[in-house]
Amino acid sequence: MEIKVDMIKQKFKCSKCSKIATFSGEEEEVKIVECPYCSSYGKVRFTKSRYHEMPYFQLFKSRNYVKLLLTLVFTVLIFTAGFLSNSYFNYGNLSLDIDDLKYQIEFLQNGDNDQITYATYYQNETSLSDIYEEAKDSIVVISGKVAYQIFYTTRYYEVQGSGFFYKFKNENIVITNNHVVSDVSDIVVTLSNGNSYTAEIIGSDAYSDLAVLSVDIPEIEFISLEIVSSSDLEVGDPVIAIGNPMGLDSTMTTGIVSQIGRTIEAANSGSFSISNIIQTNVAINPGNSGGPLLNYKGEVVGITTAIIEDSEGLGFAIPSNTILREIESLVETGSYEQHPWLGISGVDMSYSIAEVMGVDATYGWLIGSITKGNAADEAGLRGGDEQVIINNDWVIIGGDIIIAIDGNRIINGDALMSYLEEYAFPGKNLTITIVRDNEQINIDVEVGIRSAIN
Repeated sequence: MEIKVDMIKQKFKCSKCSKIATFSGEEEEVKIVECPYCSSYGKVRFTKSRYHEMPYFQLFKSRNYVKLLLTLVFTVLIFTAGFLSNSYFNYGNLSLDIDDLKYQIEFLQNGDNDQITYATYYQNETSLSDIYEEAKDSIVVISGKVAYQIFYTTRYYEVQGSGFFYKFKNENIVITNNHVVSDVSDIVVTLSNGNSYTAEIIGSDAYSDLAVLSVDIPEIEFISLEIVSSSDLEVGDPVIAIGNPMGLDSTMTTGIVSQIGRTIEAANSGSFSISNIIQTNVAINPGNSGGPLLNYKGEVVGITTAIIEDSEGLGFAIPSNTILREIESLVETGSYEQHPWLGISGVDMSYSIAEVMGVDATYGWLIGSITKGNAADEAGLRGGDEQVIINNDWVIIGGDIIIAIDGNRIINGDALMSYLEEYAFPGKNLTITIVRDNEQINIDVEVGIRSAIN
């Protein structure tokens, strides 16, 4: 029976010369290795970790390690010579040598010799550096010009963002954010090798902040990324962003999925909420927009799109499910016009609002107003009729409280908008559970269509 032994190739940093060396070994194997640069010795342990913790090891200083070996050899030679020649052997001196040897061993074990190794991160036996090498040639810099008027004169300023290659039905396209290319002329796509090509917008959707570009480049330079479903993403999953922050091209940062199903406001989409957003702590900066958010298999699970200014670790990405849902329409028609719409506005429920309204529901979404003639209005949903101050904010109360859709609990506006974006479409019938006059009622609603942005 043949036994397969998995070998790990891992990088360690030498504490003496600070250079990186690569060694191979079996998982959990501990062995002494020699630095190929300065010839110092160190003890290393080969390990793989799902959560990519940086292992550490004690690296013996070369001088102390050699001294220990010499002392051992010298002691053995003295003992052997005395035994073979039956000559007088000074056991007192031998005892001193042994004590000195014990002291040196104790010093090496307890001394200030701890060093941290900079190990390669692995996921499913693939290192981050390998993921970067495989993905970097698929990610591009997108630049162009935006016109503005000053003293009746047209002037231009340059903008820059990121994007990535994707092959859709044998057509080579670049996917990016709508806000990266909106109102931009003279669009140029620059590859990681420095080659640049002109590009044109063939489709865009401001409601999802997506845009698709066509670019005519040699097939040998077009390396497509794979887009997979974002449905399996969970909080805590590791993710990678590669883009061009602050003009620094081909920059990779890592982090985790901090939360899913967020809703953000986008000024360039008529203040319409972009729903079902991925929140991540991956470092995202101006210039990252439009670049891919990858899982640890190098597959696209989102597009980095926004940050909260003056915050740390608060970045957002459009989920890949939105891309997969819209890509055909964007490429073939130039737009996507199937966003669900109920025609309501409101606020998240809270204990304070429930107390003022005298209701038991402390979760859900309180309808403040309803647009006449839209889906919610035609279904008989009700908006509020009284405006009060709660916790220093004006709130319209008295309306229906949405607490579930098709049996799925709705705890706030994020949950409501994300459910509609992910599972609803114009013409679909939904059963919306509301609280009205402190009683639960089910109301059937036919989903409407969001009007196009002018």
